[in-house]
Amino acid sequence: MLSWRRLYSTLHRIITKMTTLETLHFDNLALRILPIDPEKQNFVRQVPGACFSLVKPETVKNPSLVAFSKSALALLDIGEDQVKRPEFVEYFSGNKILPGSEPAAHCYCGHQFGYFSGQLGDGAAMYLGEIVNTQGERWEFQLKGAGPTPYSRQADGRKVLRSSIREFLCSEAMYNLGIPTTRAGSCIISESTVVRDIFYNGNPINEKCTLVLRIAPTFLRFGSFEIFKPVDDETGRKGPSVGRTDILCKMLDYTIETFYKEIWDNHGLDEQKMYEEFYKEVVRRTARLVAGWQSVGWCHGVLNTDNMSVLGLTIDYGPYGFMDRYDPDFICNASDDGGRYTYKKQPEICRWNCQKFAEAIQEAIPLDKTIPHLELYDQEFDSQYKINMRKKFGLQHADIPEDKELFELFFETMQKTGADFNSSFRCLSRLPLPSSPDFEKHHKEVEEYLQQQCCSVEELRLSCKPRMDPRQLQMFLNLLQTNPAIVEMLGMGVKGIAQELERLEKLDELKKLTEEEKKQKDKTLWEDWLKKYVDRLKVEEKKVTDIQSVNQSRVTLMNSVNPRFVLRNYIAHNAIAKAENGDYSEVRRVLKILENPYSDDFDLGDLTQAPEVSTSTADEDAGAAGSSKPSKRENSCKYPSNVKIMYDSKPPSWALDLRVT
Repeated sequence: MLSWRRLYSTLHRIITKMTTLETLHFDNLALRILPIDPEKQNFVRQVPGACFSLVKPETVKNPSLVAFSKSALALLDIGEDQVKRPEFVEYFSGNKILPGSEPAAHCYCGHQFGYFSGQLGDGAAMYLGEIVNTQGERWEFQLKGAGPTPYSRQADGRKVLRSSIREFLCSEAMYNLGIPTTRAGSCIISESTVVRDIFYNGNPINEKCTLVLRIAPTFLRFGSFEIFKPVDDETGRKGPSVGRTDILCKMLDYTIETFYKEIWDNHGLDEQKMYEEFYKEVVRRTARLVAGWQSVGWCHGVLNTDNMSVLGLTIDYGPYGFMDRYDPDFICNASDDGGRYTYKKQPEICRWNCQKFAEAIQEAIPLDKTIPHLELYDQEFDSQYKINMRKKFGLQHADIPEDKELFELFFETMQKTGADFNSSFRCLSRLPLPSSPDFEKHHKEVEEYLQQQCCSVEELRLSCKPRMDPRQLQMFLNLLQTNPAIVEMLGMGVKGIAQELERLEKLDELKKLTEEEKKQKDKTLWEDWLKKYVDRLKVEEKKVTDIQSVNQSRVTLMNSVNPRFVLRNYIAHNAIAKAENGDYSEVRRVLKILENPYSDDFDLGDLTQAPEVSTSTADEDAGAAGSSKPSKRENSCKYPSNVKIMYDSKPPSWALDLRVT
């Protein structure tokens, strides 16, 4: 049947020179090669000896399209003409099954917040199949929020509008920023509802079921290979397929042959060498990915091993966040009590995850052949991060040791002044080389702009407020003296408590600081850094004969890596607020902006508009599968209706209390 279907779709495309939803070229390789759970009933269970369980999406009432990405759908050979058909929302809401599709849920495990959690799996996502498009590319696609699977645990397998819009928009935002990522083809809402307690305060409400179409070469992750893990000493949990080295080797061979073809071709006859080269490349790709995140101030929020792609893609958009005010200890996930996944910790956490990946495949290749290659992670990250930073500061020629100090001082100045991360970087391209005739004018403009990006005293005080209730902090301090192991198990270690105490101390220091005093300090700090930067640019312009040409190339280079637009929380918040009132125009408007993140020519025009009064944008749905820690209550945020969203500016005061869990 499948062979007939592939033949029919191929002939249809040749004859008509077009692809319809019914003639997509399916080739579900993963299901043909990897073992499938023999149990056909859909109920929660452990799934031993299998990588997939066959399931069917649950239907929803009256689905309708919120937004779609033209470029993402093109990967599947789906054009706008097909999106306009009523069948589109039927197929991609799960109400109908595409001809050739074989819905299934993937089995995987994971280390969550540092502890092995045993079997997890696709609790709210379903593999629909794999398309080989007209370019010969293979793309797996899946529905997120399609209903319960054997891996849903106590949850309902559904997603709601808030989290779906955030995933849809950020997937496409990261792609257009040039950062490896899964893609999002569509976001579809329905009139079916699920119960969610938005504020986690015992007042649940009904929210509309929403589905996101996700696209990637594969959604295999580090956790996919942890299903073979024996009993964990700390948690007592184990993978469902312990001892099945035959399946492990089959998964490795499938992954390498399909997605690392060069390694397969060069080392296929030497299994150990092939696995070793595969591991090295996974480590390199992961390091490059994290360097990209750090360069745009993006934080994943839940870097568990089940959220790490074996292809080095950004995967599983939960409580992520782009930094506004620069803070190396930035936590985008309000339920990350211990600060495990802060911005500055992302590189070391992903390195740790690479180590866990080595442990996951050790029955196929011993640790003494993989662990030494973790050094590649450090080398690749440092190299790629340096390349990114040189571009961000517009350094094209001279490469001197003092550059690292200049970069670090810039970050230190942003932190001390509370300056906006992306806006501060973006404005540096306005400063020409010192020999330029209009240098002084632009120097003054940049200096003033940087000072405008600094936060106020009140914003600084707000940022230093303790993240936990004083009584809770006191409880942890008492526990630390009597039973420190329990403190660690609860997710708040010694470092986390120390950080809370530091915040209290910092808050106390700020009580006497006036706005005028802060502005003067900010001015001095930026003047000092700019002097060093100008001195560095003087080195850059040595032997330059055509200043104008070099200035232009600097602007082009810097503006290609320092984004003007990123998906700030307040922008997503506003789009969600309108969508929850039935107006999807803001989601589509934001998508259009995010498709041009580096453009100075993109005219906002009437895109700046007044937002509606809104409530919460808590990201993870209460009751959705995969949440390893209880989510905290989100602050309600209301703001004046006469304020305009500018999209390329730091957040307004009303947005400072936004929290995502």
